[in-house]
Amino acid sequence: MVKLNDLRDNPGATKERIRVGRGIGSGKGKTGGRGVKGQKSRTGVAIKAFEGGQMPLYRRLPKRGFHNLFAKDLNEVNLARLQQAVDAGKLDASKPVTEAALIEAGVLSKKRDGVKVLGRGELTTKLDLEVYAVSKSVSDAIEKLGGKVTLLAPQKDADAA
Repeated sequence: MVKLNDLRDNPGATKERIRVGRGIGSGKGKTGGRGVKGQKSRTGVAIKAFEGGQMPLYRRLPKRGFHNLFAKDLNEVNLARLQQAVDAGKLDASKPVTEAALIEAGVLSKKRDGVKVLGRGELTTKLDLEVYAVSKSVSDAIEKLGGKVTLLAPQKDADAA
C-alpha cells in the first residue's frame, strides 16, 4: 500500500538548480560563471540584437508593406457553415442572423469588428442577414431564396461612439 510519506519522484526526474556565487569550492563562486569584468558580467544588461557594431540583421533586411491602423478585424463565415448550423438546429432561421446569434450558435468564437459572409457552399434555407459585409454571390443566393441582407456599421466603433 502506498502512503503519502512514501511518495517520491523518479530518480533523475528533477535537477537541483545551481546556486551561483556561493563560495569558490562550489565551482560557480565569485563571478558566478559570468567571466571577469565587462558589460556582460554586470547585472541588468540585455544586448539582444547588438552585433558588435556590425549593422544588425533587422536593419540589413528590407522593410515591406505597412500596417493599416483602420483595418477592420472581421469574422468570416461561409454559407455552408450557416446551413450546417441551421440543419443542426443551433441557428434559428426565422430570426435575423446577427453576430450575437452566430456566437450563441457556436459558429463564431468571439466578437470582432463585424461579420462578413462568404459564398463557399450551398444555402437551402431562407435567412435574413444583419452583418457588416457580404460577397456578391452571397447577396444573390440570399435574395434568390427570398431572404434579405442588411449591412451594418462595424460594432466596436459603434460601442466607442
